[in-house]
Amino acid sequence: MPKVSEFFGIAIYLYYRDHQPPHFHALYAGQEVQIVIESLAALKGELPPRAMGLVMEWAQMHRAELARDWAQAQAHQPLDSIPPLV
Repeated sequence: MPKVSEFFGIAIYLYYRDHQPPHFHALYAGQEVQIVIESLAALKGELPPRAMGLVMEWAQMHRAELARDWAQAQAHQPLDSIPPLV
């Protein structure tokens, strides 16, 4: 599971061969949430409110890069790193 970004203790991953809809995984303090790239809706799981807010802020800024990395993962190509939230 390639890590594409990390910020404030939150790690963002995309899995090769993952299920639809296109989504990413955010891990923080032992918790995980899956976020749909297109709508930014939580698909499964949860994070503490502050961490979730940071993930949403970051994802809004990088939705195009997330979609590109999703397509690359589905094609079994290397994923590009995405800048962290600063």
